[in-house]
Amino acid sequence: MTEADVGGSEVWVLGATGRSGRAIAARVAERGHAVVLVGRDAARLDDAAAGIGDGTGGVRSVVAGDVEAMAAQVRAQRPGVVVHTVGPFATTAVPIARACLAAGSHYLDLANDVVSAGGVLHLDAEAVAAGVTLVTGAGFGVVAAEAAVVALCRDRPAPASVRTDTVPSLATDGGVVGEALAASLVDGLPEGGRRYRGGRLVRTRIGADGAEVTLPDGERVTTVGAPFGDLVAAWRASGAPDVVAATSELPSSPLARAALPVAGAVLAVGPLRRLARQRFAQVALPARERPREHSWARAVAREPDGTEREQWLRLGDASAFTSTAAAAVAHRLAAGTAPPGADTPVAALGLDLVTEAGGELVPG
Repeated sequence: MTEADVGGSEVWVLGATGRSGRAIAARVAERGHAVVLVGRDAARLDDAAAGIGDGTGGVRSVVAGDVEAMAAQVRAQRPGVVVHTVGPFATTAVPIARACLAAGSHYLDLANDVVSAGGVLHLDAEAVAAGVTLVTGAGFGVVAAEAAVVALCRDRPAPASVRTDTVPSLATDGGVVGEALAASLVDGLPEGGRRYRGGRLVRTRIGADGAEVTLPDGERVTTVGAPFGDLVAAWRASGAPDVVAATSELPSSPLARAALPVAGAVLAVGPLRRLARQRFAQVALPARERPREHSWARAVAREPDGTEREQWLRLGDASAFTSTAAAAVAHRLAAGTAPPGADTPVAALGLDLVTEAGGELVPG
């Protein structure tokens, strides 16, 4: 048996020493898959492997110093499925997805921005030709928002407009922000906001489209528009010409919303952006409990006559949902149950993916 034959039965997790990578690798191993942990540091990979219970195929590691080296290893060893967790996805997603196309490997990522989502989805024809499935946005934001829209809009004509609101609740263990998350957040600010208007993706002020949302349990939160992958998934799922995706993750006070565009303009300067990434990566995050019992996603569709319909999705810890959902996507890709092409998670694999990952649809 060749190294490529062995690789074809494995699920690779790129960035396996990070929070998301470790959690996803553990969930994939629990499903009985042979797991390969891929990262830059051999000692940290060994530590991560020690914390993962063996699946039927065991756990091994591959050391790769950067995304280019990871892509080279994918092309050489041709794993069955690649789970990509290394940000910033705007620059890393397409190179890894293209390596998967060359290797004949299925692919999923945790990207949640319009740039990386668009880049991966643009590879649809190449994925079909290669017989490969590429899934972008296999984490809380995209999966939850897309599920709410699909449940609301299926078997109906396209509405005039759609809005999604995601309200994550998650516990944190503490530690520093880290390079990947810092790069994703800092690099996203200069791009500004996005929304669909008349079927076209247009630029808006980041933090626009603010709204006070009353959750099904009665709590009120404020959400603001963000250029997240939720937006692309909601537009594709609904067929609506006008779409807004909003979240409670961004600062929503009037002062903060006014400051976001200014911060984006400052961070557009390359040296300042690099310095901000370095400083932010070292910021210590305190451990904290979940701020609320449930995480939520809401979709609201406005019909041409002005009537509105609403759909909610309820789940637990948003971070735990991400790892469970990503592992479920990897499991289904390994089983070959998804059609070839590039798509978002629910469109590729069906609405039952969300209930499998612990989500519950709640009527509006």
